[in-house]
Amino acid sequence: MYSMSENKFYTFIPFFVFIAIFLGSGILLGGFYMMPSPIAISVGIITAFLCFYKTSMNDKVISLINGCGDSKVITMCIIYLLAGAFAVVTNAIGGVDVMVNIGLSFVPVEYLAIGIFVIACFLSLSIGTSVGTIVALGPIVVGLAEKSGTSMGLLCGTLLGGAMFGDNLSLISDTTITATQTVGCQMKDKFRANFKLAFPAAIVTLIILVFMTGSESTIVFELGDTSNFWVVIPYVLIIVLALLGVQVFVALFIGIVVAGCIGLMQSDFDVLGFAKLTYEGFVSMNEIFLLSMLTGGLAKMVEDQGGIDWLLRQMKKLMKSPKGAEFGIAGLVSSIGVCLANNTVSILVAGNLARDIATEYKLDRPRVASILDIFACIVQGVLPYGAQILILLEFTNGKIDYIDLMKYSYYFVSLLIITLFYMVFLRKRVQIA
Repeated sequence: MYSMSENKFYTFIPFFVFIAIFLGSGILLGGFYMMPSPIAISVGIITAFLCFYKTSMNDKVISLINGCGDSKVITMCIIYLLAGAFAVVTNAIGGVDVMVNIGLSFVPVEYLAIGIFVIACFLSLSIGTSVGTIVALGPIVVGLAEKSGTSMGLLCGTLLGGAMFGDNLSLISDTTITATQTVGCQMKDKFRANFKLAFPAAIVTLIILVFMTGSESTIVFELGDTSNFWVVIPYVLIIVLALLGVQVFVALFIGIVVAGCIGLMQSDFDVLGFAKLTYEGFVSMNEIFLLSMLTGGLAKMVEDQGGIDWLLRQMKKLMKSPKGAEFGIAGLVSSIGVCLANNTVSILVAGNLARDIATEYKLDRPRVASILDIFACIVQGVLPYGAQILILLEFTNGKIDYIDLMKYSYYFVSLLIITLFYMVFLRKRVQIA
């Protein structure tokens, strides 16, 4: 057991090492993914084994393995594999080309970014998952960028923002459910509080995108074939299944099978070819698979050393007023988000303390739940090693990097500014305990 008064700041050194190597190598080498991310996180894990010298080697190994094998981590890893397989198989049957041509036939090139942002917002709001939205729309958006000549960074950045819009706001999102349950408020009340911040941020983003039109799309192209509508079925099926509440990895599995059957009927490949394409999709996600698994292991090692509990106690010491308490909650969930790279788990870890703080300072609980969710999603949306960004960049096959994506992620900046303004100047005079 560790002492309650013992300083546990050192437990976060492995994360600092990982982030320094990951980001530092990207700056020095001119590309954020020149250094394989699993190697960077492996150095962080080695650092943890050296830093946590008071713990036996056997306990450290068990902690690492438990973190790597966490059910949430494994579920996400399965989603990665299936997302990769879905992207490769649907591309092999011509699905991406047809979807791109259909998109271009309905949306003028100069308004592609606006259209993608709106579609992503509605889809993510409906299905409650940013990962599912990116998986469903990512390959299509990349294809639209390549075919239309529109900046891929712009389209992918707007997709990322729209995907996180619904992840943060949706009533069926894991983050909404976790925030409301841990803090102790109704989802409809949290939705109202959250909507006051997320909707204006979305409007500001749309205004910015309107001013961006005309300057990013300069290539004239010929519209391709849109008659083979059969290859669109897997995409539509995934969206419909997600809207019906089917888990993302189940929907992806069904989508892969349907795409494979279409490919077999069209003679795009035989059964062996289908198997090879599926495996090729699995392999394409190896890096993000390993990174997520190893990050989960490192996070568990830090947690077992008492690092997370120590961070919670330190943040609570800084809260001297209701306004300070709100900022403390925001800083708390953001700090945990940087360490864990999972917005739902970050809210889960910070939620119980946030509830205690809300009671102590008589804070409005729907507002607290909203702050928890917003800052967790902002951090998740800008982390270079977050699942959403890694999946999206994987779909681009190295055509853009993290910086290209971030410079067009207007939604996160808008949401952060609006939320901070709201926290500083528009705090309720009468708070609900």
